[in-house]
Amino acid sequence: MSGRCLIVSSRLPVSVAREGDTLALRPSSGGLATGLAGVHAAGESRWIGWLGPEGPATPEEERALAPALAAGRITPIALDAAEWKGFYEGYSNGLLWPLFHYATAQLPLEVRDFDAYAAVNARFADAVATEWRPGDRIWVHDYQLLLLPELLRRRLPGARIGFFLHIPWPSSEVFRQLPERERLLRGLLGADLIGFHTPSYLRHFASALLRLLGLRVDIDTTTWRGRNVRLGVFPMGIDAAGFAATAAEPGVEKEVEALRGETGSRLLLGIDRLDYTKGILRRLVAFERLLEERPELRGSVRLVQVAVPSREDVDAYQTLRRQAEERIGRIHGAFATPQWVPVHWLYRGLEREEVVALYRAADVLVVTPLRDGMNLVAKEFVASRTDEDGVLVLSEFAGVAGELAEAIHVNPYDIAGTADALARALALPRAERRARMRAMRERVFAWDDTRWTQSFLRALDAEAEGTAARPARYSAPEELEALVARARGSERCVLLLDYDGTLVPFAPAPELALPDPALHELLRRLGETPGIELHVVSGRGRESLERWLGALPLMLHAEHGALVRRGGVWEARPRPADPWRERVLAILRDFAERTPGARVEEKESCLAWHYRAADAEYGERQARELEVHLRELLSNLPVEVVQGAKLVEVRPQGVHKGLVVAEVAAIAAAGGLLIAIGDDLTDEDLFAALPPGGVAVHVGEGESAAPLRVIDSDAVREILARIVG
Repeated sequence: MSGRCLIVSSRLPVSVAREGDTLALRPSSGGLATGLAGVHAAGESRWIGWLGPEGPATPEEERALAPALAAGRITPIALDAAEWKGFYEGYSNGLLWPLFHYATAQLPLEVRDFDAYAAVNARFADAVATEWRPGDRIWVHDYQLLLLPELLRRRLPGARIGFFLHIPWPSSEVFRQLPERERLLRGLLGADLIGFHTPSYLRHFASALLRLLGLRVDIDTTTWRGRNVRLGVFPMGIDAAGFAATAAEPGVEKEVEALRGETGSRLLLGIDRLDYTKGILRRLVAFERLLEERPELRGSVRLVQVAVPSREDVDAYQTLRRQAEERIGRIHGAFATPQWVPVHWLYRGLEREEVVALYRAADVLVVTPLRDGMNLVAKEFVASRTDEDGVLVLSEFAGVAGELAEAIHVNPYDIAGTADALARALALPRAERRARMRAMRERVFAWDDTRWTQSFLRALDAEAEGTAARPARYSAPEELEALVARARGSERCVLLLDYDGTLVPFAPAPELALPDPALHELLRRLGETPGIELHVVSGRGRESLERWLGALPLMLHAEHGALVRRGGVWEARPRPADPWRERVLAILRDFAERTPGARVEEKESCLAWHYRAADAEYGERQARELEVHLRELLSNLPVEVVQGAKLVEVRPQGVHKGLVVAEVAAIAAAGGLLIAIGDDLTDEDLFAALPPGGVAVHVGEGESAAPLRVIDSDAVREILARIVG
């Protein structure tokens, strides 16, 4: 598909440097900037993001930078210091970063900056919507912009929107600790394609959708508000050829010789941003254990630890630096000699040539994060080893561990095990080192940054094409306007309305789905309007409907039409005897006892097993088992087993909502209009019984024969309010 790619990230691939009174753009380092360099260089892509705290502060400085930004196809977003602090330092890195990395001890006592996070996401939406034109692809990146896809979907309904998460997606049990968890999930579901580094992150996300929003993922696709949203695994690659070329430069080769020849000792290497997720402190403890338990290595092995400064004004990072330097002091105090220093601590950033020289000189690269989305350092090391030598010791909690099986995998929480792995890495024979490295290099070069970007964008195009080929699931505004006009123009209009999921949203427990004052007033106005006959047709028992709606001018039908209230008096329709009732009731109670959160509802004509308050995944599994069991048990009896919205119901055959239509058929025969609105399978009986000319409206997701579809109960109320005027 043609069109530009609009890359959207919190930070841009360039930063602003002040040189006296002038501003200049400098390329940014980091995996995102380098990983997307190829796609940004191709075509007419635009990169949208924040320039950083050193950005232009006056209109004159903005005008001075404009030519360079235009040449780089960069659209900057202006944020002041307070906005950035709340959005980036507060919510993004103070809350989302530690929680997504399972560092819950770092979470603040109170969440204060979500409003700033939402406001900045809205600012990004404004900028992208202004830049977008038909045919463009929008590719949103990382945890700072989780709300952006939904905001863009509202503004640009037909846009192709992709999202990629560069950090881990945590288990649903961890993710649900976020106060704004549902809002963040809904934000992501605005995308057509959501990408993750590993299958486990995708599974965690799918579990969160099920447990928090009740959305099922079918292999790799879920449905949200009438659209298919695909989930995909796209492990990020690197510019492998570029790192290999740098490794072959004469200056790098010379530096490698110098590093290897300085002391003659073997070199362990760690290169990390200074962050509590990287496992630097535990790595130092493991190295200390190695020297304690293997005295023969003292004087012959050293650890070079590069710690790139990060968030230096944050207490947690200051503490981490202090603890690391104290541990290094302890190691030196115990083992250093005048001729040998066990740890070389470099607290600064390095140029790419310096990094590649260290990769080439190292005998062992130690990558032991406690949790990491991917970790491109491991791939850079492999790509740089043009000599096909060197050993990678890799944490099993790094996303890249699933790709680099030939590394020596460790649990960084196991200090003794990590120390043993370091010793094993140092002792590997050359033939085994080369066999492992060759296999890893083949994989890193095959799935590089170009293939990563191309695979994601191809998947986004394919998903968008598939979406475009399907008819719109929700009715267009003009279709709903035509329905309202027909209702207002009819001399007689009969409204047959379901209750749960149609007039009110679903509640965790059925007794909590009370009608609010606004609904009461709307139904009263409808019932009192000449020419409108109002019926509420529900699966609920008569007691709830009488208590909640009994004072309103309308007809009530309980238990799917088995009971009807006329003139304030309830009547029961004839139904067959139910000798099955006690046996079924015992089964439902047994399943409820074995399913925490499930409950049994006994009605006059039917029985229901509710599991809305149960664990979503377990409840679904129990519901399927219960349905199969009941169908086998009742196969020869005049009974139906029906799956509703988070319930399994057993009812006599022939008792269904379609019976209500027979009572108002005369109105239709006289030229009146019948409108039925409902949300689940039990309402399909109502729709099927409508005479020619009747109109069925389905609410929400799910298959339906209804020709019209609206998104939720708010949309239903809007239609009803417009009918009554």
